Amino acid sequence: MPRTRFARAFLSRPQRLLPTSALGIALLAYLALPLYSGEPLVAFDTFNALQFFARLAPLVLGLGLTMFAGEFDLSIVGTYALGGMLAVQYGGAHWVTGIAVALTAGAVIGAVQGTVVARFNIPSMPVTLGTYIALLGLTKAISGGLSKTYDNISVTLWVDRQIAVILSPRSLLVLAAFAVVGLILGCSRWGREIRAIGSDRRASRVSGVRADRLLIGLFATSGVLAAASGALLNFSLGAANPDPGTQPLILAVVGALLGGVSLAGGRGSVAGLLAGALTVSLLAQIVTAAGLPDYLAQLFYAALLLLIVAVEAPGLRRAWTRSSVRLHSRRSAALAGATDSRKAAS
Repeated sequence: MPRTRFARAFLSRPQRLLPTSALGIALLAYLALPLYSGEPLVAFDTFNALQFFARLAPLVLGLGLTMFAGEFDLSIVGTYALGGMLAVQYGGAHWVTGIAVALTAGAVIGAVQGTVVARFNIPSMPVTLGTYIALLGLTKAISGGLSKTYDNISVTLWVDRQIAVILSPRSLLVLAAFAVVGLILGCSRWGREIRAIGSDRRASRVSGVRADRLLIGLFATSGVLAAASGALLNFSLGAANPDPGTQPLILAVVGALLGGVSLAGGRGSVAGLLAGALTVSLLAQIVTAAGLPDYLAQLFYAALLLLIVAVEAPGLRRAWTRSSVRLHSRRSAALAGATDSRKAAS
């Protein structure tokens, strides 16, 4: 039946159907928001959603790239906080200096983590978790545990300047980052090799894939993206917060999983990550416009994450496959019995 075939396709090819269906549902919910709020949608609502996208999407992209290879970069929020703090501290007179310091720090942090994970064959979870905690401590030490203001107002006004009503330099830079990474992975062997590492690292090494170099590059890229996101956000806010909390990490994970990335690695695309980041951004704008309390918003995101993980679980796919096979066998047997009965009657 059509519904059964759709569910089977959804479970067998989530890297394509999950991002598109999630984005479609989120877009419909966003367009239907006036029915709940009683207020019409305006262009500024979409602008706000894309501003949130500009904050979240680099984290989704960086985390998703490491997940392609079967790893998990928990340190992105620590790098995000440190990069933003360094950009504000050193970019007061010249914003380029602040950005350069932040991106360099992100690249070094990511490369060191990638080296530890690749060369010493240590799981990425404990390595990046320890780095995350250390980076938050370092950021608080730099700021004295207090927020630090950014006095270059011209930069603050520029990064949030409206372009074509709904865009800004921040959101355009993030879209450009997705385009560049997508072209690099799509037009070179690196994309296939990264997924091969995620599917079976040992087999990929046997086939000639330079897994260590690619892993180091992936973690360095993740660090650069996280630091850039923190720097641009703090330029926009005109201040740096030493502790961004855990929500950016939670939403980055949700965005990556909604983008069709597998927890086990070996699957995913940059286009899917873009769709996942846009989906979460639209949902965040819906939560804000609907005026939901913070605790309800947190429960909503947690429930969404649990739902995605449940759908992603291999056991669910196996159970669905077994039940589909049984159902198909029963229908085939019933059809054959009905055919034999008609022949006997005739």
